[in-house]
Parts: sequence; C-alpha cells; structure tokens
Amino acid sequence: MQYTSRYESPLGGIVLAADSVGLTGLWFEGQKYFGLYLDKEHEEKELPVFDRAKEWLDVYFSGREPETKVPVHFIGSDFQNEVWEILYSIPFGKTMTYGEIARQMAAKRGLKAMSAQAVGGAVARNEISVIVPCHRVVGTNGSLTGYAGGIDRKIALLKLEGAYQDTFFVPKHSTAP
Repeated sequence: MQYTSRYESPLGGIVLAADSVGLTGLWFEGQKYFGLYLDKEHEEKELPVFDRAKEWLDVYFSGREPETKVPVHFIGSDFQNEVWEILYSIPFGKTMTYGEIARQMAAKRGLKAMSAQAVGGAVARNEISVIVPCHRVVGTNGSLTGYAGGIDRKIALLKLEGAYQDTFFVPKHSTAP
C-alpha cells in the first residue's frame, strides 16, 4: 500500500508518496510522468518518512545542503533503479552528464559502452524528484533538457544549489524522451 502527503514548495505544490520501505515518489503537481508508479489505490496519510522528507525539503529550499538522507524505495526496472542510485549519489551543488552516468553504468556492468539516450530515458522517469536529483543531470555540451518538472524548475534548482553555470543553455528543440 502506498500513502501520499502534500508539501508546498517555493516552486509549487509537491505530492509525496511512500510505502513501508521508504519514499516512492516526489512530484511537482502536474509534471510529466506524475505518479507513474503510484498505486491506483492509495490514501493520504502522514507517516514518519513524510516528516523526514518535509524537513529535508525545508532545509533544501532554504539554500542549504540537507545533512540527512531520506529513505527511498525505487520502483522501476533494474536498469532504472541502477540509474536512480547514481542520481541519488550526485552531490549537492554538482552536476553530472548523461554520458558520465552511461560510462558508470557500463563500467558497473562490465560493458565497453552504454547508451546515454537509454540513461536519459531512465533519468526522465525518476519518480523521486529533488531528493533524487535528476535536475543535476545536464548534456555534455551544457544543454539543459529532460527535466519532467519543467525546465524553469530545473534552472531554479540548479541556481538554488549554486550549480548553475553561464555555459548552460536551453536547446531550441528538446531531445527529452
């Protein structure tokens, strides 16, 4: 069974989801892939994991790096879960490219190469936005694309963390999945 709770952020309303293991979702209201893996039957209920996540978000949106981790429960394919684990490890205030994630995935699997586009598809379907920081992933050339919460939010989150660079740009035609 999954449960939900709401949080009001400076960037708009957020819906949180969790099960008995940990946080399973964090979406800006109305974002692409909203509730992709959310159980059809779920109920709104306050849980300790929501309290922890909301405290984390309060610290984060104040512009500081949260010192604690929120327990998460990835619900996706093995490939997606591996990509999301890498996302979860990207430090506050840093960015990583789709290609860097693809190289990490290839090395982990003992392969010579891995498709950055396949990685991009998994990044785009990350169910736990902000806490699992898919907004920290950028194109090799500095392009800002593929954020399901919206490009304006991606820019705002990168600026909040001090990770935004003047060389970043929004492509005229998105390559997002």
